[in-house]
Amino acid sequence: MDRRQALKLTSVALGGSVIGAELFLAGCKGNTTESVLFSEEVIALLDEVGETILPETEGSPGAKSANIGLFMKDMVTDCYSVKEQPIFMKGIHTLNNTAIDQFSSGFLELSPEERLGLLLEFDKEAQSRDDDETPHFFTMMKQLTILGYFTSEPGATQALRYNPTPGKFIGCIPYKKGDKAWA
Repeated sequence: MDRRQALKLTSVALGGSVIGAELFLAGCKGNTTESVLFSEEVIALLDEVGETILPETEGSPGAKSANIGLFMKDMVTDCYSVKEQPIFMKGIHTLNNTAIDQFSSGFLELSPEERLGLLLEFDKEAQSRDDDETPHFFTMMKQLTILGYFTSEPGATQALRYNPTPGKFIGCIPYKKGDKAWA
């Protein structure tokens, strides 16, 4: 996924519906089920999923530099509903088991090309679903990656244009092709 597509998805995600948004906006109530356990291996896997979705480029760091795995852990345990948490957790196992079935290796042992191919398969599967009641686990992972990255320090200050003290409002600023979006 390229940065422009990620920015478009961010604007859609932030302007549209985000899975777990009602709890996120309500202050992230503690509603964790006992089946939500994140080991260091799971967090490392989520870091690599995030890095595959938003990889490091010459101009900006990747999602792994934003500790996206820890962000996903916090959002799932603190903000996802009891109904959404098992979907995400089962998705982690589905992702790793599919990697083992297709490549005879876990997701962490795959090459970057194999990881991307696998995630593209899950993305197609998620986009082809008609069920609005239950979200697809990969949609959850992708939304959390985009949200977590662009709200992190590396994402906001290095991937986007960041001005901590913006000063006066200037309504019309010329745009040059290739300029970064504002954080």
